[in-house]
Amino acid sequence: MPPFYKSVVFLLYNPCMANYKKIFTSHSGILRASKAIELGVPKHTLYEMVKTGELVREAEGIYRLSETPMPGNPDLVNLSLRAPKAVFCLISALYFHELTTQIPHYVYFALPRDVKTPKIQVPPIWVFHFSQESYKAGIVEHELDGVKVKIYDREKTIADCFKFREKVGMDVALESIKDYLRQPKVNVSLLMKYARINRVEKIMRPYVEVLL
Repeated sequence: MPPFYKSVVFLLYNPCMANYKKIFTSHSGILRASKAIELGVPKHTLYEMVKTGELVREAEGIYRLSETPMPGNPDLVNLSLRAPKAVFCLISALYFHELTTQIPHYVYFALPRDVKTPKIQVPPIWVFHFSQESYKAGIVEHELDGVKVKIYDREKTIADCFKFREKVGMDVALESIKDYLRQPKVNVSLLMKYARINRVEKIMRPYVEVLL
């Protein structure tokens, strides 16, 4: 049976379908399976909606209404739904802030030290566990495709790159600070505040002073 007819039959035999679709619509058309079930969509209905083309399985445990446009930032959106405490950092954050020419081969995000790394195979992830003070500093929520995504601000991202320079490369850290100082609304005091939190102030200060 063609998908269109399957959808019609499914709707006829599922009078609550309009309500289920409204649940997705009220959340920008995309939800974690667990959240959808919590909001009243039966688990078996999710599978049926995929079969009939009403839903698209974006990633493991993530479903999107087929009539909703694909996310413009699918990795950040899907991972934010799957790992709500994730804060995108390092090269992922640099790329978002246009502070690097590097193309991220992983999705980099931070978690508190007491939170386990989620089991995610696609997309490839690189997780960093921060101290509570460093984890909380500099978080900014951005709404991407209707989903709240946490990303460190420019200054915190640069301080993190210096802290983890052996992981991302000193060349990446230096490129980020050079590009930052060329951008408008530079906040050196905030940059150095994060450097102190990350205990890299002595390393960063000479570069800042030379480049200013």
